[in-house]
Amino acid sequence: MRLRVLTYNVHKCVGGVDRRYDPERVAAVIAHHEPDVVLLQEVARGTSRFRHDEQIEVLGDLLGMRHRAYAVNVRKYGNGGEYGNGILSRFPLYRVENTMVTIPPKKARSVLHARCRVRTSIGRSRSVHLFNMHLGLSGIERKLQIKKFVASHPFAGLDGRTPVVVGGDLNDVWGTLGRYFSPYGFRGRAEPLRTFPAIAPMRALDSLYVRGDLVIEQVARSRFEAARHASDHLPLIADLQLVREKPKE
Repeated sequence: MRLRVLTYNVHKCVGGVDRRYDPERVAAVIAHHEPDVVLLQEVARGTSRFRHDEQIEVLGDLLGMRHRAYAVNVRKYGNGGEYGNGILSRFPLYRVENTMVTIPPKKARSVLHARCRVRTSIGRSRSVHLFNMHLGLSGIERKLQIKKFVASHPFAGLDGRTPVVVGGDLNDVWGTLGRYFSPYGFRGRAEPLRTFPAIAPMRALDSLYVRGDLVIEQVARSRFEAARHASDHLPLIADLQLVREKPKE
């Protein structure tokens, strides 16, 4: 079975250049790529500047994706609002959990986890574990956050063949974080794709890795014109292939 995953820092649905709040524009970028699963970072809610929108609900409604998960990272943002990570899916999500990987005194960071139940080509149902993360701004902070993640529940207890997707805004300034994921069986694109700033990308801040019974067929950054303006990041789109029979999960 093929699974298309899109990861996108939506910058609270504010354009990177025009600073215009426009969730419809963000939704149009996502819809253009027809993903099955969307990993979102910097998703706001309860903020006066953004009409007090619950952006995970607004985007989910605009995209017709009724399976949703959300977890806050930063509270008291924008007159009492907050923002965090979200997941939208065409497939059912269950057992949603959020793992904090904050390294004090740095800004709060977390990894949002959900199991996604998909139907395989042979008619069976199979769980794919989704981990959506937004890592810190310093190199040592990111290294420590990855260590906290791999030692945390539920990741630490997963079978090596269990299908796992890790994606998000990893703030991977130098495109080198893959060396910290590979010892744990993760595979990613050999050459990171530049996604920031969206208008003229210079840094490969966003990434996606897989483990277990998943194969990456291709990873691309969006070339849709609206994506250059909808956020300060470009989305990454990954086409994955789910292989083999069901292992123990």
